[in-house]
Amino acid sequence: MSQNFYSKLEKLLKKDSRFLDQEGDLLKNNVIDSAYKADKKLIELLISKREFKSKFFNKIKDVFVFNINDFVAYIQDKNFLADSYTKYKNKIGLNIDDKFLNQRKEVALVWPFKDCVLEGGMTKENEKRKEIFFNEILAQDEIDKLLSPKVLTNWKRYTKKGEEKVKELKRDKDGIIRENLIIKGNNLLALHSLKEQFQGQIKLIYIDPPYNTGNDSFGYNNNFNHSTWLTFMKNRLEVAKELLKDDGAILISINDFESAYLKILCDQVFNRDNYLNTLIWYYSAMSSYPEKKFRNACEHVLFYAKDQKTFNGVNRKEKGIKLKFRNVLETVKKISSSKNEFENNLKKLGIFYDQSKKDYYTWYQQSKEVKVKDYFLIPFDDVIYSPALNRNAKERVRDFNGQKPEELIKKLIVFLTQENDIILDFCLGTGTTTEVAHKMNRQYIGVEQLDYIDDSVNKLIKVINGDQSGVSKLVGWKGGGNFVYCELMQYNEQFVEKIQKTKDIKELLRIWKEMKEKSFLNYNIDIKKFDEEIDEFKKLSLIKQKHILFALLNKNQLYVNLSEIEDKEFKIDIEDKEINRKFYER
Repeated sequence: MSQNFYSKLEKLLKKDSRFLDQEGDLLKNNVIDSAYKADKKLIELLISKREFKSKFFNKIKDVFVFNINDFVAYIQDKNFLADSYTKYKNKIGLNIDDKFLNQRKEVALVWPFKDCVLEGGMTKENEKRKEIFFNEILAQDEIDKLLSPKVLTNWKRYTKKGEEKVKELKRDKDGIIRENLIIKGNNLLALHSLKEQFQGQIKLIYIDPPYNTGNDSFGYNNNFNHSTWLTFMKNRLEVAKELLKDDGAILISINDFESAYLKILCDQVFNRDNYLNTLIWYYSAMSSYPEKKFRNACEHVLFYAKDQKTFNGVNRKEKGIKLKFRNVLETVKKISSSKNEFENNLKKLGIFYDQSKKDYYTWYQQSKEVKVKDYFLIPFDDVIYSPALNRNAKERVRDFNGQKPEELIKKLIVFLTQENDIILDFCLGTGTTTEVAHKMNRQYIGVEQLDYIDDSVNKLIKVINGDQSGVSKLVGWKGGGNFVYCELMQYNEQFVEKIQKTKDIKELLRIWKEMKEKSFLNYNIDIKKFDEEIDEFKKLSLIKQKHILFALLNKNQLYVNLSEIEDKEFKIDIEDKEINRKFYER
């Protein structure tokens, strides 16, 4: 292709300001991203010029079809924007298989087990058993309906009175859903479904993803290799960014095994200018790497704003507000990590405890008001939690190694949110984030695919009934509130789960028979040929047999798409249809 063609294409693309940086240079990655999304404005731009229309579009009868792969190939060609400055600029970032991560459009579909001792559905008696959890990366041309909104089913509302049917969903005056939500299902697909309602509405995202340390039982996947893990994180962080409010923030717990790589990835997704800090929290457990000579005593929390220009922690916003005296006591109590810290913070305000009257008093008290000064705020240091310094909260026995203390989550929530702000945790595990959010009167959304979610639900029920573990006494929790539970409606996912649980070849062959009758298989599967070679299949190990059957399933149909809610094949009842309509309406 001539250089003249490239220069004309560059000139045309520069007409769209979305594709330009501050110096007016063309951003290749923005163009590529728009191409993969079949962006309407980009298509209109290209089709407006005859030479690009003939090059990048195929005419089928009277319809012109955009050839995305050809267009992207030209944009990525070394001769397009070949000046040395641009080539150098494009080489900054994570590189996998000679391709930059921010250019890769693959989707890492399934999340392996969390980095812990107890796996999904396990008890202490069988914690040593090996389970297989398959992951698959789909290329862009394999993705059709994968990320479209899904049908939600099995709706339940939990209150102090018990379990109730969900007939209505509360919304505020702006039409935003005001319900605490716990969603079971693949977190990538759940996030894209949530985007329909909560785009730009989440104040705080906190996630504690698996750390990819090699301790997890990922079976066939070679311990969820580095590139797959990074692709997995990229997929989810990109949609998470869309869910955040302009003044929102995201916190990601991680240890030193992947933290440096995750930092670079987050710099690309959220923009390096929006990096705020790396917070540190200390724990008392010994290192999980006994072969190392050094003891790992801390973990990291990467801290990014969606937009640092508009970001503001809640405590900064409270400067100068006049509060009633009792409200001051309550506010100081919430931001203090211990009784001593509480007393010291009060003294800074001129508030003291009168032993004879068994009450607090202040020389401000005659006015019944206290003006909050700058020194009222507790500094939010980069070392945010240490068990040695936080003995006040009686933590229950943790469910797995690495589970975060409620006190740590409380500190983050206090600093970054106000009551009724929405908090999202899409790697929910056993639900510490949602428990603390519930006790602190924040709206929350939790997403989990594994059986941990049953623990999350049971613990939240206890919270509603006034559970006093964790930070309950610190925040004055007495019980109350409610939450709504629902699930992404499974289709092929039900076969994935059956394959995972299978213990022998006979059972696996029964599942294969059912798959042929009821599942959506990949279009290029030759069922007849597979059955003819079934004897060869039987000779393989059970793990490989499972992997093969899993690979045969069409991943676009793991869950039922909302667009197919009227399809009789899925047998969706009237109640589910109605509540889905109410959930997705705006």
